Amino acid sequence: MTRLFMFEKPLGMRDTLPDLYDRKQKIKLSIENEMKSWGYQFMETPTLEYYDTVGAASATLDQQLFKLLDQQGQTLVMRPDMTAPIARVAASKLLKNDLPIRLAYSANVFRAQQREAGRPAEFEQIGVECIGDSTISADGEGIALMIHSLQAAGLEDFRLSIGHIGFVQTYFLQILGTDERVEALTRYLYEKNYVGYREHVNELALSSIDKQRLLEFLTLRGGRPIIEKFFDLLENDIGKRAVTELQQLWDIISDFGLDEKVTFDLTLVSHMSYYTGIVFEVYAGNVGFPIGNGGRYDLLLRKFGKQAGATGFAIRIDRLLEAFVVDNEEYERASCVLFSSERRKEAFEYAQKQRQLGNKVVLQDIIGVKDIDGCTSQYVDITFLVGKSGTEVVLK
Repeated sequence: MTRLFMFEKPLGMRDTLPDLYDRKQKIKLSIENEMKSWGYQFMETPTLEYYDTVGAASATLDQQLFKLLDQQGQTLVMRPDMTAPIARVAASKLLKNDLPIRLAYSANVFRAQQREAGRPAEFEQIGVECIGDSTISADGEGIALMIHSLQAAGLEDFRLSIGHIGFVQTYFLQILGTDERVEALTRYLYEKNYVGYREHVNELALSSIDKQRLLEFLTLRGGRPIIEKFFDLLENDIGKRAVTELQQLWDIISDFGLDEKVTFDLTLVSHMSYYTGIVFEVYAGNVGFPIGNGGRYDLLLRKFGKQAGATGFAIRIDRLLEAFVVDNEEYERASCVLFSSERRKEAFEYAQKQRQLGNKVVLQDIIGVKDIDGCTSQYVDITFLVGKSGTEVVLK
């Protein structure tokens, strides 16, 4: 091993130190319990998948896939998301009845980065997939569960934005005329590059009226009243069906009592290309990226030989952690028992009794401690169990 790489990690990879690990585990446990209480069952999929199946079905760009060859020469990928692997499992093993299935997961996913810029190549997601249900009620349930999951984790300062892929595609196509021009303009929305969007629109060979319609599109945000305005913008039934779905969705969210947490944003277009209808993102605090996203993907299971509607969401654990103000006193520290060889057995017995009471206890041979005063910053309290040659402290 060269000294150059002795302490380095591959691009985009991260170490998780003990304090952060404990915080992550507590947050994940809270969210898992909430998801289970809604009837979602947790499952796991392999870290490695075939490139020709899950790799091809995933919406992740090909250059972001981690690829490797197995001993048979087959190209494998490290899973870039969890939706495609779960769709594979559902299509092959679980969709045997007409009833919808509700699945959940907590797993690491991998996406290669050409430059780091603070973007991890490996990160944790926790999420759900409702497969076999094409109703707007399923979309509403997903949004409600995402809100409840974040609240269960202790987050209150967040906002969920809802869009509709069908609306955007229909609206752009009726003005621009071709799928290629639609895709070129939509790319600015993927990147949330609204300056570039405006510049691109101004350069298009369109009438001033059509340019104005595209520029006003960026203002299509708000609550229930703005939905009525959407109808006036569309010329065909496909787009109006999307607006009707948004109306139904708002009513469902209102019945959940969560309408104050959501807003419509018709400029919202996910980077995940398999989404087909309602999509949503969650932002919180000062985090510059969405801490979670989801939506409907009714066509994905066709790639695995099944026809089934589906919707789901994923929460990024690393970004969720950024949204919290950390209070070091919030996390329980362990007690420490310092012992000498003369009283080692007594120390072991005492520590075990404390653990049975639910307390965290560290056992430490006093020979290995150079600075006893320094221990006080690491542990809540220190109990000395020292033999004849030193101080003796009575156990409480």
